[in-house]
Amino acid sequence: MSTIRPFKAIRPREDLASSVAALPYDVYNTAEARAEVEREPLSFLRIDRAETQLPKGTDPYSDIVYKKAREILDSMISDGSFIQDDKPCFYIYALTMNGRTQNGIVGCASIDDYISQVILKHENTLEAKEQDRIRHVDTCSAQTGPIFLTYRPVAELKSVVSSIKQTPCLYDFTSSDGVRHQVWMTDDDSCIENISQLFAHVPHLYIADGHHRAASAVKAGLKRRAENPGFSGSEEYNYFLSVLFPSDELCIYDYNRCVLDMNGYTKDAFLDKIKDGFDITLADRTSCRPGQKNEFGMYCGGSWYRLRAKPCLHSSDPVKGLDVSLLQDYVLGPVLGIEDPKTDSRIRFIGGIRGLSALEELADSCEGVAFAMHPTSMEELLAVADAGMLMPPKSTWFEPKLRSGLFIHRF
Repeated sequence: MSTIRPFKAIRPREDLASSVAALPYDVYNTAEARAEVEREPLSFLRIDRAETQLPKGTDPYSDIVYKKAREILDSMISDGSFIQDDKPCFYIYALTMNGRTQNGIVGCASIDDYISQVILKHENTLEAKEQDRIRHVDTCSAQTGPIFLTYRPVAELKSVVSSIKQTPCLYDFTSSDGVRHQVWMTDDDSCIENISQLFAHVPHLYIADGHHRAASAVKAGLKRRAENPGFSGSEEYNYFLSVLFPSDELCIYDYNRCVLDMNGYTKDAFLDKIKDGFDITLADRTSCRPGQKNEFGMYCGGSWYRLRAKPCLHSSDPVKGLDVSLLQDYVLGPVLGIEDPKTDSRIRFIGGIRGLSALEELADSCEGVAFAMHPTSMEELLAVADAGMLMPPKSTWFEPKLRSGLFIHRF
């Protein structure tokens, strides 16, 4: 069962929250992060991507970068830009985008639950990306970016969240991308105990987004255990910062693909090559977007098509039955030569929030072929994780993104 416990959050002063809150560190490359910090000097990217505070050309993985992150964090705590609550609390973090609100409970999950697979994942992580955040977490003695967890809905937890939302907000602001962010806190002992007990009956939590942050937090915690062989298990480094949302409040967007060439095929030859597995119809911008599972929009040679996978390609396997797997197994791999989408330089992944025009522009610029996907469903994600399996890369795109800097868990 799941262990979720309250914590004494380090968080921005109310008047600074909207300026500090930043998109996750891995949304940006170094140049983009620098530009964002120039636009908003208080952005939490100063800490999450501390190379932005050092001369251009500084290796983002050098010791000086992590030390700079610690220096800025300590300074903002010392000068009162960040405050810390007096006792362990739970927080509610609500994000509203396009009229849809998702309500997360902010607390700390157990690294032992991750190790014992009470917390389930659906994708692999890369060692190099883990090492960066391990060093960041360890040097700062803090988790600065929350892990985005989900769980199957629990009516009693929804009721608790609704009750807490009747109290005054700590923060209420709208970010530049139009997302409204609201935060509430509960320091009531009975409410805190109730939340912990309700989660204790939840059999599994699932990583929706933030697999590398989760793996890094766990490994940083294990490093501290190794350095402190007499640890009791109650130390803060045994827990990691999380925001937990019921799965029925989340929205997965399409994660689209573009191959930068036609692998030597003409458009007609390519269409002929895939016709045995797909019904292919000419479409336009308004009708090309896939409306259901096993459908794809395809753009090549200046035209949109709708592809419908024939029943012979369907699968009940949790992974092979995913649309992203079907496209990979029957088109991208055998026809277009994309054998490993994680490493092949000929493929690009484009979040659906960028729209179909982004696919058209990229495909036209390289005379390639783009695919508009039907979004992976939450039930598909949960089924893959429950089966102990992994999705292909870039299977899910969650919006809105959680902001970093609103909650810091120090240990």
